[in-house]
Amino acid sequence: MRALTRLRAARPDEVDLLEAWRREPASPFEDWTGPPPPGVHGSGPATTAGAGAGELVVTDEHDSPLGTVSWRTVSYGPGPGSQAFDVGISLRPHARGHGHGARAQRLLADYLFVTTGVHRVQATTDVANAAEQAALRRAGFVLEGVLRGAQWRAGSHHALQSWSRLRTDA
Repeated sequence: MRALTRLRAARPDEVDLLEAWRREPASPFEDWTGPPPPGVHGSGPATTAGAGAGELVVTDEHDSPLGTVSWRTVSYGPGPGSQAFDVGISLRPHARGHGHGARAQRLLADYLFVTTGVHRVQATTDVANAAEQAALRRAGFVLEGVLRGAQWRAGSHHALQSWSRLRTDA
Protein backbone atom coordinates (compact mmCIF):
# COMPACT_ATOMS: atom_id res chain seq x y z
CA MET A 1 0.00 0.00 0.00
CA ARG A 2 1.42 3.38 -0.90
CA ALA A 3 1.70 6.14 1.67
CA LEU A 4 -0.71 9.05 1.49
CA THR A 5 0.73 12.50 0.84
CA ARG A 6 -1.11 15.77 1.49
CA LEU A 7 -0.33 19.48 1.31
CA ARG A 8 -1.65 22.03 3.78
CA ALA A 9 -0.88 25.40 5.31
CA ALA A 10 1.47 25.46 8.27
CA ARG A 11 -0.20 25.65 11.68
CA PRO A 12 0.91 28.24 14.23
CA ASP A 13 2.43 25.51 16.44
CA GLU A 14 4.72 24.45 13.53
CA VAL A 15 6.43 27.80 12.94
CA ASP A 16 9.43 26.95 15.15
CA LEU A 17 9.78 23.52 13.50
CA LEU A 18 9.80 25.01 10.00
CA GLU A 19 12.35 27.65 11.02
CA ALA A 20 14.61 24.95 12.46
CA TRP A 21 14.34 23.01 9.18
CA ARG A 22 15.38 26.12 7.23
CA ARG A 23 18.48 26.54 9.41
CA GLU A 24 19.53 22.88 9.06
CA PRO A 25 19.57 21.67 5.45
CA ALA A 26 17.96 18.29 4.87
CA SER A 27 20.39 17.26 2.12
CA PRO A 28 23.71 18.26 0.57
CA PHE A 29 21.70 19.86 -2.26
CA GLU A 30 20.38 22.40 0.25
CA ASP A 31 23.75 23.27 1.80
CA TRP A 32 23.92 27.06 1.41
CA THR A 33 26.96 27.44 3.65
CA GLY A 34 30.30 28.64 2.48
CA PRO A 35 31.60 31.94 1.27
CA PRO A 36 29.63 33.76 -1.43
CA PRO A 37 31.12 34.14 -4.88
CA PRO A 38 33.47 37.09 -5.39
CA GLY A 39 31.67 40.43 -5.38
CA VAL A 40 28.58 39.13 -3.58
CA HIS A 41 27.86 39.99 0.05
CA GLY A 42 26.11 37.63 2.47
CA SER A 43 26.30 33.86 2.69
CA GLY A 44 22.71 32.60 2.82
CA PRO A 45 20.07 32.09 0.16
CA ALA A 46 18.02 35.02 -1.04
CA THR A 47 14.53 35.05 0.39
CA THR A 48 11.48 35.64 -1.76
CA ALA A 49 8.31 37.19 -0.45
CA GLY A 50 5.19 38.63 -1.95
CA ALA A 51 1.88 37.63 -3.46
CA GLY A 52 3.56 35.44 -6.08
CA ALA A 53 5.23 33.19 -3.53
CA GLY A 54 4.10 30.65 -0.98
CA GLU A 55 4.87 27.55 1.01
CA LEU A 56 2.84 24.52 2.07
CA VAL A 57 3.63 21.70 4.47
CA VAL A 58 3.92 18.17 3.07
CA THR A 59 2.29 15.65 5.43
CA ASP A 60 1.69 11.93 5.62
CA GLU A 61 -1.56 10.06 6.29
CA HIS A 62 -1.28 10.93 10.01
CA ASP A 63 -0.90 14.67 9.24
CA SER A 64 2.72 14.55 10.44
CA PRO A 65 4.95 17.15 8.73
CA LEU A 66 7.47 15.62 6.31
CA GLY A 67 8.82 18.78 4.70
CA THR A 68 7.68 21.70 2.60
CA VAL A 69 6.94 22.69 -0.99
CA SER A 70 7.24 26.28 -2.13
CA TRP A 71 6.74 28.43 -5.20
CA ARG A 72 7.67 31.86 -6.48
CA THR A 73 6.76 33.82 -9.58
CA VAL A 74 9.23 34.14 -12.44
CA SER A 75 8.63 36.18 -15.56
CA TYR A 76 9.60 35.49 -19.16
CA GLY A 77 8.22 38.72 -20.58
CA PRO A 78 5.72 41.49 -19.98
CA GLY A 79 2.22 40.73 -18.84
CA PRO A 80 0.68 37.95 -16.78
CA GLY A 81 0.69 35.50 -19.71
CA SER A 82 4.48 35.34 -19.46
CA GLN A 83 4.57 34.50 -15.76
CA ALA A 84 5.39 31.03 -14.46
CA PHE A 85 5.90 29.47 -11.05
CA ASP A 86 9.26 28.08 -9.98
CA VAL A 87 8.69 25.34 -7.38
CA GLY A 88 10.90 23.60 -4.86
CA ILE A 89 10.67 20.85 -2.28
CA SER A 90 12.51 20.01 0.91
CA LEU A 91 11.75 16.66 2.52
CA ARG A 92 13.28 15.52 5.78
CA PRO A 93 15.56 12.49 5.42
CA HIS A 94 13.11 10.03 7.03
CA ALA A 95 10.42 10.96 4.46
CA ARG A 96 12.49 10.18 1.37
CA GLY A 97 12.16 7.06 -0.73
CA HIS A 98 8.42 6.60 -0.08
CA GLY A 99 7.04 8.54 -3.07
CA HIS A 100 6.09 11.64 -1.06
CA GLY A 101 8.31 13.93 -3.19
CA ALA A 102 6.74 12.98 -6.51
CA ARG A 103 3.20 13.12 -5.11
CA ALA A 104 3.78 16.44 -3.33
CA GLN A 105 5.21 18.08 -6.46
CA ARG A 106 2.34 16.75 -8.59
CA LEU A 107 -0.17 18.04 -6.05
CA LEU A 108 1.53 21.44 -5.94
CA ALA A 109 1.56 21.83 -9.74
CA ASP A 110 -2.11 20.73 -9.90
CA TYR A 111 -2.98 23.23 -7.14
CA LEU A 112 -1.23 26.08 -8.96
CA PHE A 113 -2.95 25.24 -12.26
CA VAL A 114 -6.39 25.08 -10.57
CA THR A 115 -6.04 28.23 -8.45
CA THR A 116 -4.18 30.52 -10.89
CA GLY A 117 -4.09 31.23 -14.62
CA VAL A 118 -0.42 30.26 -14.94
CA HIS A 119 0.50 28.10 -17.94
CA ARG A 120 3.95 26.91 -16.76
CA VAL A 121 5.26 25.38 -13.53
CA GLN A 122 9.01 24.75 -13.46
CA ALA A 123 11.61 23.22 -11.17
CA THR A 124 15.38 22.91 -11.15
CA THR A 125 17.57 20.33 -9.47
CA ASP A 126 21.27 19.60 -9.22
CA VAL A 127 22.55 17.43 -12.07
CA ALA A 128 23.73 14.92 -9.44
CA ASN A 129 20.35 14.67 -7.66
CA ALA A 130 19.03 11.52 -9.34
CA ALA A 131 16.29 10.99 -6.72
CA GLU A 132 14.74 14.42 -7.38
CA GLN A 133 15.01 13.93 -11.14
CA ALA A 134 13.05 10.68 -10.82
CA ALA A 135 10.48 12.38 -8.57
CA LEU A 136 9.97 15.23 -11.05
CA ARG A 137 9.53 12.74 -13.90
CA ARG A 138 6.93 10.80 -11.87
CA ALA A 139 5.19 14.11 -11.04
CA GLY A 140 4.70 14.77 -14.76
CA PHE A 141 7.52 17.25 -15.32
CA VAL A 142 9.55 17.15 -18.55
CA LEU A 143 13.33 17.63 -18.68
CA GLU A 144 14.23 20.72 -20.72
CA GLY A 145 18.00 20.97 -20.38
CA VAL A 146 21.01 21.89 -18.25
CA LEU A 147 21.77 25.32 -16.77
CA ARG A 148 25.55 25.39 -16.50
CA GLY A 149 27.03 26.95 -13.34
CA ALA A 150 23.63 28.38 -12.36
CA GLN A 151 23.64 27.80 -8.59
CA TRP A 152 26.15 28.91 -5.97
CA ARG A 153 26.06 26.30 -3.20
CA ALA A 154 28.57 24.90 -0.73
CA GLY A 155 31.39 27.10 -1.96
CA SER A 156 31.17 26.55 -5.71
CA HIS A 157 28.92 26.89 -8.74
CA HIS A 158 26.79 23.89 -9.73
CA ALA A 159 24.93 22.92 -12.91
CA LEU A 160 21.19 22.39 -12.65
CA GLN A 161 18.65 20.49 -14.70
CA SER A 162 15.58 22.48 -15.76
CA TRP A 163 12.20 20.72 -15.69
CA SER A 164 8.67 21.96 -16.45
CA ARG A 165 5.02 21.04 -16.54
CA LEU A 166 2.59 22.97 -18.74
CA ARG A 167 -1.13 23.39 -18.19
CA THR A 168 -1.63 21.57 -21.51
CA ASP A 169 0.47 18.54 -20.53
CA ALA A 170 -1.48 15.35 -19.96
